[in-house]
Amino acid sequence: MIPAHLSALGLVNALGNSRDAVRERLLAGDTSGMVREAGWLAGGAGLTHAALVGKVRGELPEVPVHLRRYNCRNNRLLLAALAQISEPIERAIAEFGRTRIGVVLGTSTSGIAEGEAAIAVLDHDGAMPPDFDYASQEIGTAAPFLARHLGLLGPAYTVSTACTSSAKALVSARLLLAAGVCDAVLAGGVDSLCRLTVSGFTALESVSPERCNPMSVNRRGINIGEAAALFLMTREPVPGARPIALLGSGESSDAHHISAPHPEGLGAEQAMRAALQDACLTPSDIAYVNLHGTATPKNDEMESRAMHRVFPPNTPASSTKPLSGHTLGAAGATEIAFCWLSLTDDNARLPPHVWDGAADPALPSLHLARTGERMQPNKKRIVMSNGYAFGGSNVSLIIGER
Repeated sequence: MIPAHLSALGLVNALGNSRDAVRERLLAGDTSGMVREAGWLAGGAGLTHAALVGKVRGELPEVPVHLRRYNCRNNRLLLAALAQISEPIERAIAEFGRTRIGVVLGTSTSGIAEGEAAIAVLDHDGAMPPDFDYASQEIGTAAPFLARHLGLLGPAYTVSTACTSSAKALVSARLLLAAGVCDAVLAGGVDSLCRLTVSGFTALESVSPERCNPMSVNRRGINIGEAAALFLMTREPVPGARPIALLGSGESSDAHHISAPHPEGLGAEQAMRAALQDACLTPSDIAYVNLHGTATPKNDEMESRAMHRVFPPNTPASSTKPLSGHTLGAAGATEIAFCWLSLTDDNARLPPHVWDGAADPALPSLHLARTGERMQPNKKRIVMSNGYAFGGSNVSLIIGER
């Protein structure tokens, strides 16, 4: 399959509200965006119900009046990412026309937070707020909202497969380009913080009360974050931009368990090998792997085993979730965005693996990237990012220079 170029990127997350801010804090291993806040856990707003979350700070764009039924934080995060790439989008519209540009997004929370607030009013007042519209939280509306906002008339649909959602959105966008259905696609993911997910993962005993600690013997679970990452994907590179492309993808569904991954990581391994085959690459061609790295006992166990079987032991790898939180449906696109920022960094710096350094002796040893580490100068800039989800959904993506 032909590569699909990642021609422009807009993103917001706990690391910052612009590419430059996110890049510098990401590559420095800055965890200051992870903040303990009250009110996220069910049962009250006191400090005893606080959680460590990766929240986007600052003002977000307002949803236009004619689209107010879609008004939610999820879509406002999306607009913040969109604003960063408005010029290349306008050029694409002028070149290809509105019917030839698609929108494919991944999400898992949509506007659930607005639904939570509406239910609270219902419980107190006996009626839903008059301005609440279910469309604001409907899981499939992110992509149609963005298409209507931009006046795009190509395919527009939302993928929701939990934590692989936005990785699968990028795969789908590449297929639309390869099939000739679209000449450009806006693809990525968005998820916003809500009490449903924070409390739900806490009930599953999957949330760490401290900063998550991937690959450590002391790991206790995830921290949840919010983010939006949006790529303009085209068949050919945009003049003047570094030509970074989606070179390969691999998907599998091991369906081992409703929430637990396969203990040996067989589905994860299958996805990684499929991505390498799709890109016509070998494991030694990969300069860096962005791990799913949730810091849950089962994920890190299986992912380290799969990585050990696939890659040479000197392959640099890291989990970026201690910096941004696990952004759930937005994680695939957000972490490919982190890879894009590393690939386009003048010094080829790698996202460091932030942890306590206490290796789990039960896990295969991986080369975990240190702060300031760079891609090897004798390697082409090509990297992989892994994403896994409940139900055994696995996606590996390879991006880099052609």
